[in-house]
Amino acid sequence: MSVIRVVSYNIHKGRSAMGSRDSLSDLRLGLYNLRPDLLFLQEVQGRNERRINLHAQHESLAAVLSMDAAYGCNAVRQQTDHGNALLSRYPILRYENQDISDHKMEQRGLLHATIDVGGTPVHCLVVHLGLFAGGRTRQVMALVERIKRIVPDDEPILIAGDFNDWSNKLAPLFVDELGLYEVFAVAPDSPVLRPRRLISSVQKLGKSLLQLPSERPVAARIHELGNNGAARMTPPPRTFPAVFPWLRLDRIYQRGFAVRNARVLQGTPWRQISDHAPLLTELELP
Repeated sequence: MSVIRVVSYNIHKGRSAMGSRDSLSDLRLGLYNLRPDLLFLQEVQGRNERRINLHAQHESLAAVLSMDAAYGCNAVRQQTDHGNALLSRYPILRYENQDISDHKMEQRGLLHATIDVGGTPVHCLVVHLGLFAGGRTRQVMALVERIKRIVPDDEPILIAGDFNDWSNKLAPLFVDELGLYEVFAVAPDSPVLRPRRLISSVQKLGKSLLQLPSERPVAARIHELGNNGAARMTPPPRTFPAVFPWLRLDRIYQRGFAVRNARVLQGTPWRQISDHAPLLTELELP
């Protein structure tokens, strides 16, 4: 059995939440202290010809953390580019970046890497979906098609990133089409630090979800299934903006793992590093 520490984080191109200062040094230290085995990173700058200290961010992080790195370039500018990256303590066997851009105004990619965990191939997909609902649905269907075409049914999968899905409308696609479950819905203990003023609104959300019509498909009525097969009305955590999380943008979906715990990291230093809060989960691979 392997226990894997997984972090998903939109790092905001190595800039602080308000974009006023470089935050890569704080990011390196914060991630080092987390001791991750897998890092699913979004908004990573692969090239910055204006500021050398922000250049090749996946490589500088991988060097500090002693991890292998795969980078998928999505958005190309005159002097910069950025995209998704996977950092892994396990060997990266192969990787490919698939263009899933829905229109010219947003360049989006799907980074698919296969790693070797003690002889078991694990498929890791890093995503950063678009800002428009229709485009996000089409991008998820492209992801579903890729997995069905390439990934054997008995091989573990991790999909993590910035889904921009604040209403959680995409969850049924992952459950129904791929048998994937969001880690906060199946973790036995998922502490999420929320400001007190948000508690009542979260409770109201839970009550409204319980009142959804029973004739709708199971995956549309509940967010996920719990460890014992029972329904759990657990929405994904609020991760944006990091200084006062309100929107539920970030996700980690899994298949083939047991989820030990899952939590969103808030407060110092995370609210000063990026405009998103990172997610951390511990998974067991049988």
